[in-house]
Amino acid sequence: MSQGDSNPIRSGELIAAVDMGSNSFHLMVARVEHGEPRIIDRLRDSVRIAAGLRADGSLDAAHRARAMDCLARFGQRIAGIPSSHVRAVATNTVRQLATPQSFLTAAEAALGHPVEVVSGREEGRLIFLGAAHGLPASREHRLVIDVGGGSTEFIIGRGLAPLQTESVQAGCIASTLRFFPGGKLTRKRWQRANNEIGVLLQQFAEDYREAGWLDAYGSSGSAKAIGATVQAMKLSDDGITPAALAALREALLEQGQIATLKLPGLAEERAPVIAGAVVILEAAFEALGIQRLRVCESSMREGLLWDLLGRAGGSDPRTASIDALATRYGVDRAQARRVESTALALFDQVAKSWKLDGEAREWLSWAARVHEIGLAIAHSQHHRHGAYILRHADMAGFSRQEQQLLAAIVEAHRRKPDKAAFAALPQRYRQLARQITALLRLAVLFRRARRAESLPPLRLAATSQRLRLGLPAGWLEQHPLSEADLTQEVAPMGELGLALEVAAG
Repeated sequence: MSQGDSNPIRSGELIAAVDMGSNSFHLMVARVEHGEPRIIDRLRDSVRIAAGLRADGSLDAAHRARAMDCLARFGQRIAGIPSSHVRAVATNTVRQLATPQSFLTAAEAALGHPVEVVSGREEGRLIFLGAAHGLPASREHRLVIDVGGGSTEFIIGRGLAPLQTESVQAGCIASTLRFFPGGKLTRKRWQRANNEIGVLLQQFAEDYREAGWLDAYGSSGSAKAIGATVQAMKLSDDGITPAALAALREALLEQGQIATLKLPGLAEERAPVIAGAVVILEAAFEALGIQRLRVCESSMREGLLWDLLGRAGGSDPRTASIDALATRYGVDRAQARRVESTALALFDQVAKSWKLDGEAREWLSWAARVHEIGLAIAHSQHHRHGAYILRHADMAGFSRQEQQLLAAIVEAHRRKPDKAAFAALPQRYRQLARQITALLRLAVLFRRARRAESLPPLRLAATSQRLRLGLPAGWLEQHPLSEADLTQEVAPMGELGLALEVAAG
């Protein structure tokens, strides 16, 4: 069952995407028509939280306040849209916060909806998805570059699918602040910036050149600003070229000071960060051999809307990620299927009592499919190895919080559950994690033999703090190992906040 089974998105309904970028926050509201998002409203605010990121990983009070004020305005606009129809994501600057949870808790309260933190590669996937939907259909490889406030994403893809994704810690705000302190533009500073960013790009430049692409596109506000400026300066009438970038660089150096910067076609609000964006693109052109970068109007916000529709329509990229992970780590598929089917049968008996929906059922399904990936490292502590993989792997479609949820369930599926792992989850996931873990533990227990065998009818009833498992009379006496396992399971279930009662007859 997909998320869409419990939270379908029907034609005529509203959906929304919130992109909490390091430079700007964006809100996009769309009406679903014929399976596509039709944009009906946009809001944007240059919050520039990257400028408020301190060296110790904290965010200064002024930029935090600007972020919350912006999210409160966004929240008013989408107050009537259910959370299942909204996706809000935070990117590089929030990834770098030393304690992101306090910021996220306040952000969710201001917005009125959950906020996910996405990895650089997941950000790249969403950027490419949005860009591809805004470009003419093509079967050729394309390169999409998105210069954000704190990071820059490079994606090669074909059709709607990214093939290679890289994220580097160089964005228009961060690079401007780092390489041009005090707003002074000099040739020496520019060369240092170009060299250091070029070194970052060399990590993947050869692979990207080898993969190749037919056309290159810039999908960010930075690319749009640079494209508008070179056109207004009559440096290029068809995208951004190496010669146009070089001429723009010389114009910036000639003015020498960011505070008084004025160029044809350059919006006033873009002037404070344009130098960082230009030097990043110039380094990218050199490293990758780009001859022309055309500006694409669509980006991550559109990608979020399309991804939301995909999840609701049964084409959730998270399922493909789970299956790819299971393959990569050599999971025993037959055993995983046995555990999954048993766990889902138990789920269906308690779903109503625990108010669990189709999305919760999918979390249990995913956890069952990968609960043994840690065996690829070692049998001893394999639940912990599996949790480590799930926390740190690149998993398309999953936010960082979602990966933490999955990791917490897998880590707690055997031995004594770690309460700290559940406490570290966002509040909205804690009860779900405990309940899914309880069902997975029982399924693993009953499938310990790792062979195809019929199980007795399992009757499971639940209250908020109790599980009652009913078994046929005499079955436990005939299965002493299962009886011992169930006896030993009482204490771990107690750690999950559940009293386990086993009844025969």
